[in-house]
Amino acid sequence: MIHPISGAMSAAPAHFDATAARLRACRICRDAPLYGAPLPHEPRPVVQGSATARLLIASQAPGNRAHRSGIPFSDPSGRRLRAWLGLDEAEFYDPRRVAILPMGACFPGLDAKGGDRRPRRECAPTWRADLLAGLPQLDLILVIGQYAQAWHLGPRPGGLTETVARWREILAASARPRVLPLPHPSWRNNGWLRTNPWFEAELLPVLRAEVAAAMAGEPPAPRSAQKKNVVVM
Repeated sequence: MIHPISGAMSAAPAHFDATAARLRACRICRDAPLYGAPLPHEPRPVVQGSATARLLIASQAPGNRAHRSGIPFSDPSGRRLRAWLGLDEAEFYDPRRVAILPMGACFPGLDAKGGDRRPRRECAPTWRADLLAGLPQLDLILVIGQYAQAWHLGPRPGGLTETVARWREILAASARPRVLPLPHPSWRNNGWLRTNPWFEAELLPVLRAEVAAAMAGEPPAPRSAQKKNVVVM
């Protein structure tokens, strides 16, 4: 079952820029945390978008480099993601066409092993519905990682691998805006990519075609055509 994004999209229109401005002043996770210790540094929400955006990248949370620069995916993960999508930097960072909304808008800090902590749990319930309501032109949502997938697709058995493996079914079944699940482009997932070669061989060509169509404002391919090459994972 799809998370109730459709309700957010059909709610009273919200102005994306106004919502994003309020978000950028938010200090809930620092001054009044609802889950655990406060954010260990000053908040710096990192989001991108506008009411005309047709592509949404629903990611996890900014990394340390994005926190310092204020630019989403300004790191090696971003270079890999842009290669996956077939977009150059100018296209990727054009808020008129591409929105980037992480599940947690601020860098969550590092865990004991040096990896990024999970996105702050206060953020999405507070801000996500209003942000999505300010993106009425979306054609395609790319849900990157388990937290974005849980929000936009609801609980799914088998975790991230099974969810991404069912990408054909999800893409064909989704009401507009359609949804396509992806793994995170982090180098930490190099092993996953080696173990799942179907991702680059089968999903990436479709991903690039879908992204190109969304960027150009073209209608998606007919569902009957999408289903011709369905295989059981």
